[in-house]
This record gives sequence, structure tokens and C-alpha cells, in this order.
Amino acid sequence: MNDSRLFVGNLPYQTMDNDLQEYFSAAGVVSSVNVMLDKFTGKSRGFAFVEMSTADEANKAVEMFHNKEFQGRQLTVNVARPREDRPPRSGGGGGGGGGGYRGERSGGRR
Repeated sequence: MNDSRLFVGNLPYQTMDNDLQEYFSAAGVVSSVNVMLDKFTGKSRGFAFVEMSTADEANKAVEMFHNKEFQGRQLTVNVARPREDRPPRSGGGGGGGGGGYRGERSGGRR
């Protein structure tokens, strides 16, 4: 488990990596920033992961920035939990015809 990795949520969709790099540097050395993007649209998903150089700096960042306003939105900042194992998603979806008028042959009432 990496105690220096932070989850940063409720980000404005226009926030870029360098915006967070600059903002979080007030708490210490920022090792990396990764704004999560939608794989289909390429637009921000509204959250990011910020890695600080030490766990102490990460804790300081949580204290400094959790529930604080950033670019007009109140941030959620906490130490990132490890990703849970999830079963693979099954493809497809959709399906299911149904509904609509079927005419007299369907055995419907008259």
C-alpha cells in the first residue's frame, strides 16, 4: 500500500495535471499527478491521483486541501485505497426487444 498516493475528487472538468502539481506543491514535493480521463471522450472524469514524495507530505496535503475550494469546487482529498479486485466486465449489454404492437396473431385480447 502506498501511503503517499492521494485520491483527489470533485475536480472541475477543465483541471489539468499541471494545475494540481502547482496547487499540491504547497504541501511538499509532488512526485506525480494523474488526472483520470474518459477513454472514449478523452475528457476529465473529475478525479485524479496525486503522489507526494512522503507519507507525511501526503497527510499534510489531506489536512490542507480536503474540503477546500479549488477552481470553484470543494475538493475531496484522502489517501488513496488500493484498487479492489473486480470481476471482469462482461461485454454487450443492451439487448431486449420487447414492447410495441404485435397485431392480432399474438393472442392478444380484442
